[in-house]
Amino acid sequence: MKTRDKILLSSLSLFNAEGEPNVTTVDIANELDISPGNLYYHFRGKEVIIQELFTAFEIELTDILNAPIEKNLSAKDAWFYLYIVFEHIFNHRYLYRNLNDILQRYPQIAKRFTKLLALKVQAARAVALDLREQEIIEVDDILLERLCDNVAMSLTFWLNYNQLRERTTSNEIMIHQGVFQVMSLVSQHLRLEYRYFYDECCALFEALAMTD
Repeated sequence: MKTRDKILLSSLSLFNAEGEPNVTTVDIANELDISPGNLYYHFRGKEVIIQELFTAFEIELTDILNAPIEKNLSAKDAWFYLYIVFEHIFNHRYLYRNLNDILQRYPQIAKRFTKLLALKVQAARAVALDLREQEIIEVDDILLERLCDNVAMSLTFWLNYNQLRERTTSNEIMIHQGVFQVMSLVSQHLRLEYRYFYDECCALFEALAMTD
């Protein structure tokens, strides 16, 4: 692996573990056992590293969020799809846990993140419309839009909520919590014959939480 790629991977790991404001380029260099000068040769400052990490995150999340817009999903596929979205966000949790600060310090990232937020709503709408067409959920247009906003809100702020609640759970359970929150939002609109699907989700989450 090239030194540049190692720097990006180590930076992401340290940002996630320690929080981006608490990590310096010297910390990253020490983690890789290279000199600060060597790191500076590849990235002239932490802000450049953050910009590149965000670009990679943005490209992948855009592809993920476009998936249900471009192709219909079944109810089961929609459930698995939620895990993919939450896992990708969790892999870049340094961004979401320090979101306001980062967006204020990097206006260019703020503009691009706003577009991602709109895409989250579009993806949620695409899934909700598919579920309504399949007669799995029963919701009018106004409630559907509110549901999509709430789903996008959960995707964006679920990590902060867990952090403020000081929940000390494993990474896997934290992802399950995010998925479960969204499923709980959708459950209010499930048709009676599909209620069992949410009940199974509840049972799975409770079983996993007990083993954490």
